[in-house]
Amino acid sequence: MEFWLDLNEEQRDLREWVHGFAEGVVRPAAAEWDEREETPWPVIQEAAKIGLYGFEFLANTWSDPTGLSLPLANEELFWGDAGIGMAISGTALAVAAIYGSGTPEQLVEWVPQCFGDAADPKVGAFCTTEPEAGSDVAAMRTRARYDQAKDEWVLTGQKAYATNGGIAEVHVVTASVDPELGARGQAAFVVPPGTPGLAGTRKLRKLGLRASHTADIFLDEVRVPGSCLLGGKEALDERLARARSGQRASRQAAMRTFELSRPAVGAQAIGIARAAYEYALEYARTRVQFGRPIIENQAIAFALADMRTEIDAARLLVWRAAWMGRNDRPFTAGEGSMSKLKAGEVAVATTEKAVQILGGAGYLRDHPVERMYRDAKIYTIFEGTSEIQRLVISRAISGMPIR
Repeated sequence: MEFWLDLNEEQRDLREWVHGFAEGVVRPAAAEWDEREETPWPVIQEAAKIGLYGFEFLANTWSDPTGLSLPLANEELFWGDAGIGMAISGTALAVAAIYGSGTPEQLVEWVPQCFGDAADPKVGAFCTTEPEAGSDVAAMRTRARYDQAKDEWVLTGQKAYATNGGIAEVHVVTASVDPELGARGQAAFVVPPGTPGLAGTRKLRKLGLRASHTADIFLDEVRVPGSCLLGGKEALDERLARARSGQRASRQAAMRTFELSRPAVGAQAIGIARAAYEYALEYARTRVQFGRPIIENQAIAFALADMRTEIDAARLLVWRAAWMGRNDRPFTAGEGSMSKLKAGEVAVATTEKAVQILGGAGYLRDHPVERMYRDAKIYTIFEGTSEIQRLVISRAISGMPIR
């Protein structure tokens, strides 16, 4: 088959459409919602009205056999603003959890409820991180026990740093069913709207992504119907039996979700990096010092050259991983982790260089690179820290249980 990197017409149209929304709606609102540190419901509703937020949009982008449509859309949206971008795209993580672990019937039932509709948009939340179980997923303390008499699951525990936690219409919660099995004994559950016993804290105050709602979640004897176990009880029982007998178990719920989402998250980081690079490039062309534009100085020009090179390299890794994931190609060398690792590190380095190129002006809120710098840092932390990504990659390439 001929090798090429050209986007097809549909992909180009999608990129231009999302870029137009990011430029015309998201960017003008970015500074306000960052300052307010509130969920930008009016912007989410605008996205829903034009079809950029909803089940149909996600289904259409996922149906692209190249796997590139969702990364393309994410890059453009986060080029507009990362905080608002996360407020719009944060629901996708809950959807990825349902898609990765649920049955077709569960997908049809719960995913539309995550989004609501254009008149009354909703958000979804994926809750897996805990105060004592971030990178160490096996240390999860949230428990799920089955009440056979009522065919209900009872969830008890605490989740930390949940995007849309507490304000979501649908929460997807991972919990340990058999703690002795560690990560292999975990499962994912849908907590329907209005379920008693689930409570969120106030919105956490963050360094960046301030327009995106993040909160801790408490589960106090939360009862959900048996049908809310993603994948169903029969599949869970079979998986637990294999694990107890020492057979190789399938990937647990949180890891399946992160594997699906890593290239998309990497694309978000690239959007931030590209926005900072473009702003710094234009600034360097027009900022005059010592009688000439500062871009004529090699130190500035070379920094910009490095920024552009790193952004393009990261994008290629993201596109490769997105294509592999969409076409069921195994990540034998940790390619999904490579894409997220590289993109996150590039976002941090690029935004830092952009601030440096602007000098004192870059440190002020008058210029967006200050906000981009704050927003970028989380991409080396959430959905697997850079260290965890390196662990995944090193295990994949060595075949050794590196710790």
